[in-house]
Amino acid sequence: QVQLVESGGGLVQAGGSLRLSCAAAGRTFSMYTMGWFRQAPGKEREFVAGVSGGTGSGTLLADSVKGRFTISRDNAKNTVTLQMNSLKPEDTAVYYCAAKGPVSGPYYRSEDYAYWGQGTQVAVSS
Repeated sequence: QVQLVESGGGLVQAGGSLRLSCAAAGRTFSMYTMGWFRQAPGKEREFVAGVSGGTGSGTLLADSVKGRFTISRDNAKNTVTLQMNSLKPEDTAVYYCAAKGPVSGPYYRSEDYAYWGQGTQVAVSS
């Protein structure tokens, strides 16, 4: 069992930056692949970024955020971070942190993630 709590959301102007954090409670955090997803009003939830378990050497970013967002993890602190730069109004959404155990499959497949946080709101004004 893993409990996830996101923080760091807020309102920012276009071109600005935000840093989202996800704190995990539970044992063996390092074994979980971690992902960030987002859901804008009236739209389906979409994959944003993922980082592999262990050292986190494997990462994947959605095409829409490549070059602007980075994902990283700190197993000593049981946290995963999404650094968001050059934010655009279309990045406005509720952002969710998620964890999946040793399940094969791509980062972006949300149904593989067993644990989800409550979400944090990100709003980008033009």
